[in-house]
Amino acid sequence: MGEMRLVIIESPYAGDIEANVGYARRCVRDSLDRGEAPLASHLLYTQPGILRDEVGSERDLGISAGLAWRRVADCTVVYTDLGITDGMRRGVAAAGCGRVEYRSIGVERPAAQPEQESADG
Repeated sequence: MGEMRLVIIESPYAGDIEANVGYARRCVRDSLDRGEAPLASHLLYTQPGILRDEVGSERDLGISAGLAWRRVADCTVVYTDLGITDGMRRGVAAAGCGRVEYRSIGVERPAAQPEQESADG
């Protein structure tokens, strides 16, 4: 295997956290299967004992820490199956022009769940 491309994963977190974490894990696996070295900071920093997403200052710290990795990342990959949240838009804006790819892994949004356009995550 050649050198792995470093990618930042953007996928929803807030809202239906359990479903969104499951989706994010599938996104990480998809990225690994493509020969990439993904970072999904929202999976890392929200683990028990690290940061609490429901505490504004801790959420901001986690977002800042995730965005700091963009200095070394080759690309930001946005997984769009569940919609694009405000938090994901922040990640895209931080990535800059030409360093963003959009992907789908064929997961359908649950019928009872409205599109997460306005939710943070």
